[in-house]
Amino acid sequence: MWMFSKLPMYQRKGATAYRPGLDAMKKLDKHIGKPHKSFKSIHIGGTNGKGSTAHMIASVIQTAGYKTGLYTSPHLLDFRERIKVNGLKISKDEVIEFISINKKYFEEEQLSFFEMTVGLAFWYFKKKQVEYGIIEVGLGGRLDATNIITPELSVITNIGLDHTEFLGNTHADIAREKAGIIKSEIPVVIGSRENKTDEVFLEVAKVLGAPLYFTEDSSIKFRTDLKGKYQTKNIETVILALNCLPQVNIKKSIIQQGLLNVISNTGLMGRWQSVNHSPQVILDVAHNKEGLTMIREQLNMMEYERLYLVMGFVQGRNVAELLSLLPHNANYYLSSPSIDRALKMTELKKQLEDSSLKITYTKSVLKAYEKAFLNAKPQDLILVLGSTFAVSEVLKQLK
Repeated sequence: MWMFSKLPMYQRKGATAYRPGLDAMKKLDKHIGKPHKSFKSIHIGGTNGKGSTAHMIASVIQTAGYKTGLYTSPHLLDFRERIKVNGLKISKDEVIEFISINKKYFEEEQLSFFEMTVGLAFWYFKKKQVEYGIIEVGLGGRLDATNIITPELSVITNIGLDHTEFLGNTHADIAREKAGIIKSEIPVVIGSRENKTDEVFLEVAKVLGAPLYFTEDSSIKFRTDLKGKYQTKNIETVILALNCLPQVNIKKSIIQQGLLNVISNTGLMGRWQSVNHSPQVILDVAHNKEGLTMIREQLNMMEYERLYLVMGFVQGRNVAELLSLLPHNANYYLSSPSIDRALKMTELKKQLEDSSLKITYTKSVLKAYEKAFLNAKPQDLILVLGSTFAVSEVLKQLK
């Protein structure tokens, strides 16, 4: 695809493809007719859980009868996963149409891959006459290309120390960047309370006159088809968000129906996704301290004989620290994903040279998976995680 070949994208290249700031995006938005003004939107940011939260909200709103656009990133198998209407991916013809119309402008303005993709999503949602667009932040919030919208509601799931090279080194610094999606007098839902970040959200919301709501443990329990105990907190965030959505009153029965059909309604993949039963194989895109801590908690509730962890990481990860969060008696199969920003094998081995873990290094993530599968018995568990790209490579092979 021309968009991939001509311009770098953060998903594959990393920092060299990251271009913060909204000037180029605002200019592009004007060039294509400000399509985001044609639909109501919900803006979702945060460190962990924003993808699951976006898909859950989209599923419920779709179930309630609204034509629903969903914009997320990154993708696992197909670029078009990023842009969906009522769960259906944008067609290749419509991607080509958008590029053909605007290619000259893109080249002249040297737009980033992400800016073009956001523009494509908003253009497509207008074309399809969606009523609600569920928009996931790409990176951060304040300077993210999606932040040209004025949503009906903003949601910030939680704050963790991720992408510190762009967002800051403390929870408060990162919270301030994420709080950039809070808009004047627009309600905002915060999914996780922490002393380190609450003050930031309270301050920003007060200055902007934005009604602020913190998620609390709910006595009303909803279920979802998304597996993983860690979805409980996301569900609570979703319920509060739906209750705070202006001029919309969705029945509890519709909310429950939407939550039970997230996968079929939206096509979400890579969240505690079971792809084989004997041995059990689970794929999860968890890749940072907060995500892997939740994975460990999930593993503590499971029964299996031996655990095989297939993992690959991107640059900037402290792998020794991340692996310390996981079971020490597991069999680790480590490699480098096939992307430019992967943590290379030499660096991976260097970080783990003093490790006492049982580690097997392989030349590719697929080789790591194949070796783990070959050695696993029917009663064992294989878990693929560490980055979106490790999951993507295995998922592609299985598909």
